[in-house]
Amino acid sequence: MSQLPMILELGVGSALRSGSYTKAACRAVRDALWRNSINLVEVFGAEKSSMRITAEIACQNPDAIDLTAVQAEFPYGNVTAAAVQGGLDIPNPNKPDQPRAIIAHAAIIVSLDVTKKERAA
Repeated sequence: MSQLPMILELGVGSALRSGSYTKAACRAVRDALWRNSINLVEVFGAEKSSMRITAEIACQNPDAIDLTAVQAEFPYGNVTAAAVQGGLDIPNPNKPDQPRAIIAHAAIIVSLDVTKKERAA
């Protein structure tokens, strides 16, 4: 099977009051997914379940992200998720004891097996 990266989708998500890195990460994934309506799979005559999806989430505290929750945001495909250092945390200057506003970034790569198939005669 020859998997070829076909699409890169980008998104940004935030958690303004909860301090939840997982909420920000899931919102970043939804932001990337909701902006696009790509019929890539149908063009190649494949099944949606055959897509290989790699999601990379950047935030200030990657270990605080529930990657299972991030993977659950995808309606189909074989999903792998990873969290890396990045994003932005913004303290509330008026309430320093409150959770920081969290901004997470998502980069999603969709790959598909594009091996040439023989046409029926």
